[in-house]
Amino acid sequence: MDKSTARFDADGHAAEIRERGFTVIPDFMDAAAIRAVREGLAPYMGQHRGRNAFEGFSTERIYTLVARGKVFEDLTEEPRVLAILDRFLQPGYLLTASQSIQILPGEAAQDLHTDDGFYRQPRPRPPISMTVIAAVDAFTAENGATEVIPGSHLWGDLGDSVRATGDETMESQLVPMEMPAGACLVMAGTCVHRGGANHTERPRLAFTNQYCEPWGRTQENFFLGVPPEQARTMSPRLQTLLGYDIWAPFMGMVTSLHPRRALEPGWIPPVVAQRPR
Repeated sequence: MDKSTARFDADGHAAEIRERGFTVIPDFMDAAAIRAVREGLAPYMGQHRGRNAFEGFSTERIYTLVARGKVFEDLTEEPRVLAILDRFLQPGYLLTASQSIQILPGEAAQDLHTDDGFYRQPRPRPPISMTVIAAVDAFTAENGATEVIPGSHLWGDLGDSVRATGDETMESQLVPMEMPAGACLVMAGTCVHRGGANHTERPRLAFTNQYCEPWGRTQENFFLGVPPEQARTMSPRLQTLLGYDIWAPFMGMVTSLHPRRALEPGWIPPVVAQRPR
């Protein structure tokens, strides 16, 4: 554990999330990490614009980011982030989404949403997923900073007397998460937010990793998205985040075996190995 991790007040950050729905780690990435992120993204840029208003017609996304370079592996299992997540999610939690997001000039604001709304469980409730949004470029109110409604993670379903209703009312409560390059936002999946509009002439680059309960279905299917020979080289902690582990007593097993067996060289699935000759 390095000095910055040893000094890190995970309980303090967790308390902020419980109160407001989010917290900020101002020094999540240093200059070298930011440079490595930019270099790691460069070969993939310019290939994928959004296919709908939510993805963003003027937004560029690179999916399965965790498998695009060692820097993304390291940042996905960054110890301070995991220390916060440990206070909200059950052991064995999973990586559910990993992508870069570059909001280009002229992009409109996203619709208001929550990141774990597709888990159709009644609110109010604890978050089923947690979101990390890292600023590669500085976030400003003008360039598309994530906008959050503080306290909205505590709202119930529509009709709850505590909940704001109507887009106009909710938009009036939005707060732009202005933060320097290298900072990251850690947010409860129940928090209402959106990507802001970019009114500047420069793109705004960020990336997001999202994590969910070990029993939840992930947004990205990393078993198919990350080649097994690449997953084999990753750390045991990252392999667990990708799903190569058991959530007790036996969720995630592969034909009664531990899923990490599937990463062993020469692995033959039992349904193949046991076929009658």
